[in-house]
Amino acid sequence: MKHCRQFYIDGAWVGPAGVDELPVINPATEEAITRISLGSATDVDKAVAAAKRAFASYSETAPWRRAAGSR
Repeated sequence: MKHCRQFYIDGAWVGPAGVDELPVINPATEEAITRISLGSATDVDKAVAAAKRAFASYSETAPWRRAAGSR
């Protein structure tokens, strides 16, 4: 079974602050296909802080340049 336990925050894959996980169930077979980490308030705070830091420059970037950078 694949495990998806990290979050992509501030340009890097980081481990969660807590240990809470949730199984993801395949509705066709009712079997667990993976486990994901549940984000805590600490994880959310890290993500929000990273988004705020990125916003100043990102909001001034032309849409065509943003699109070119996403490929």
